[in-house]
Amino acid sequence: MTNKNKKGFTIIEVVLVLAIAGLIFLMVFIALPALQRSQRNTQREDDLARIITAVNNYQSNNQGKVPFKDGTTAADLAKFVSRYVDSTCVLDGTAIKCDDNSNEFRDPQGDTYKIESKGKATDGTDVSGSMQEKTFYGYYNATCGDEGIVKAGTGDRDVAVFMKLEGGAIACNDNH
Repeated sequence: MTNKNKKGFTIIEVVLVLAIAGLIFLMVFIALPALQRSQRNTQREDDLARIITAVNNYQSNNQGKVPFKDGTTAADLAKFVSRYVDSTCVLDGTAIKCDDNSNEFRDPQGDTYKIESKGKATDGTDVSGSMQEKTFYGYYNATCGDEGIVKAGTGDRDVAVFMKLEGGAIACNDNH
């Protein structure tokens, strides 16, 4: 009689283990960028909420005025940002520039946010087509509608701020 009890793995077992390990690595590499994008978008939504808080503080200190009225200039917005959001920001031409060491008014990827006043809301305006990432779009007499849709508010003190997220989704926050 011969002894057929050999120690070791068969080629099938080795290939099966390698295939399973390959699938696990593939799932990690597919899921990781989506998870990172989701974390960046969560930070952007938090920053959007900070802008609304800054708008509320601005209104409290300025007899209910809003920083996004018709005729609001880039200098007015730079003053709003430097006073209520990030004190290191100033107007540089038509863009708001912030101190390189400040992380307060920066996108999670490190770029300084932009902020634009779009004026009075028109009910049903779809803002999604003209939006750029890393930019806040402020409307007055506005509330958030469905994704990318501005709804007219009940008064001039109503403010809605929109932002395009990574991946194309639209985030909105208002002061209601």
